[in-house]
Amino acid sequence: MRTNRLEAFSDGVLAIIITIMVLELKVPAGHHLSDLVHTTGVGLLTYLLSFVYVGIYWNNHHHMFQLVRQVSGGVLWANLALLFCLSLFPFTTGWVDDSRFERTPVVIYGLNLLSAAIAYFVLQGVIIRQQGPESALRQAIGADIKGKVSPVLYIAGILSALLIEGPVGVGLAEACFVVVAIMWVVPDRRIDRVIRQHGTEFDVPH
Repeated sequence: MRTNRLEAFSDGVLAIIITIMVLELKVPAGHHLSDLVHTTGVGLLTYLLSFVYVGIYWNNHHHMFQLVRQVSGGVLWANLALLFCLSLFPFTTGWVDDSRFERTPVVIYGLNLLSAAIAYFVLQGVIIRQQGPESALRQAIGADIKGKVSPVLYIAGILSALLIEGPVGVGLAEACFVVVAIMWVVPDRRIDRVIRQHGTEFDVPH
């Protein structure tokens, strides 16, 4: 099975996730900047962080499937697992917003980020297992330093919120989540480099 339907479905789901998140933002009651800050300020920050994360997953998902010619049933299910984790972003983001960064919602948000990272890693692994250890995707990933560091930072953030009382623990948790986002926003050229090296060998017709 070719990848076009999987990619189209995934793009649609991610677009819906972003739409739901922006619809959760509260409209200010007044017409002044202070009303915006008071009513929507926290929501805009949490929306921005989650939007960046969805954008990162969309970007990496798109690049990864440039090196995939065919998908198996295992790849389809692994992709659905990733989309399930990402589909929880509007819920966990809204909870953090409504609670004004209380400990439990921040921990659940961190667990949501961690589960999405694990699901992406599983999807990547299923694709490599399907293609073989010498696959182009395996070559492109290499040591995958960022992929290994990210879960460590998520866990550090979750533990900070759980073990350190008050706003300090929550602040450290959010800082860990922001650092991971910044780390992945920086363009990753690994897959582009492999595609350039192999010319059109890995082009997928759609």
